[in-house]
Amino acid sequence: MFKFIHAADIHLDSPLLKLDAYEGAPAAEIRGATRRAFENLVRTAVEEAVAFVVIAGDLFDGDWKDYNTGLYLVSQMSKLREAGIPVFVVAGNHDAASTITRSLRLPENVHFFPADRPDTFGLDRLGVVLHGRSFGTPAVKADLAQSYPPAAAGCFNIGVLHTCATGREGHEPYAPCTLETLQAKGYDYWALGHVHRREVLLGDPPVVFAGNTQGRHARETGPKGCFLVTVDDAGRPNLDFKPLDVVRWEAAAVDASGTESGYDLLDRFREDLLKRLERAPDLLTVLRVTVAGETTVHDEILSDPERWMHELRAAAVDEAGERIWIEKVVFNIRPPAGVKKPEGGVGELLDLIDELSAAPELLSSLSAELVDLSKKLPREFKEASETWRLDDPCRLKKLLAEAKPLLLRRLLQDRRNP
Repeated sequence: MFKFIHAADIHLDSPLLKLDAYEGAPAAEIRGATRRAFENLVRTAVEEAVAFVVIAGDLFDGDWKDYNTGLYLVSQMSKLREAGIPVFVVAGNHDAASTITRSLRLPENVHFFPADRPDTFGLDRLGVVLHGRSFGTPAVKADLAQSYPPAAAGCFNIGVLHTCATGREGHEPYAPCTLETLQAKGYDYWALGHVHRREVLLGDPPVVFAGNTQGRHARETGPKGCFLVTVDDAGRPNLDFKPLDVVRWEAAAVDASGTESGYDLLDRFREDLLKRLERAPDLLTVLRVTVAGETTVHDEILSDPERWMHELRAAAVDEAGERIWIEKVVFNIRPPAGVKKPEGGVGELLDLIDELSAAPELLSSLSAELVDLSKKLPREFKEASETWRLDDPCRLKKLLAEAKPLLLRRLLQDRRNP
């Protein structure tokens, strides 16, 4: 019996851009998260006395800004060397994207697979062979798996590959391959990287995306870590996921249905916060909050969304201190059906907004009308805002929903104060 760790997509010292745009963001803690997660990986490997560690690509995040990234990596790999643990790495697209010329010699326990051809490393004492091939360029469109050698007879064979497999949303289509190709090699385990969401594509033999070790933004939610793989005396692998992340990105949904005031929303949000604190007491949790549902306080909330966003943030500080930070609040609430609209020109305008929102072809026409406005917006504004996409009908529909109560409030105020 022996154990090994399968990890991928560490993205060491990833810059985690745009954090400075958020007032009060724990930027320093989040920026250091990839290092601390990697330290957890090293600690887990030593404590579990694994035979070796496999890293299936994107150890780095592109160019080093200076030598500090390399020095840090040397220090962590040296800890594994002292524990007698070798490390086997394929370079992924982010590793290959590095154009920096300086480098540091890594400890002798670190083995990189070459980029010009598949290669095999053998661990004779364990009867294990590892097959892999690194990316030589940032964008590899060929099926690298096709060129991997067949399984070595009488050994436990591991394929290490950075790939999109059959394609995954949000990931570039690099080194695509099929499950049939992987199965045909006859390996006992495929350690995959590139896709940041943990996934077991096949159980026998295991074909596995380990996911990344640390979430880096709001689309990388939930626990992140590595797989501890135990191979029994019969050569059967058993997978055990080990969380490594120190900052966890999550989505919180607050149901506004039936609420009678904005403070009812806050009470529901507080209940959700307490449950999250129980589940992850030792982590910094970063939340993207979505408030949705049909409620009579629709106009109250959306006529002053900034106020209620800060009310939610204040509730988080009150309940959790520095353990939870709200990255963003999205309001997708709607008024109850049958609510009477204002008469006259204001009602007609609201009807027009509803008509635009309900018809994709009208949204597309509106998008075309707003092209000139989009061109006039400052570049910094467009880069900092994920929602300001006037060429996307879904985004435009959300913007209309947010603008509607603001416009209503302003028009009704003008009526009262001519």
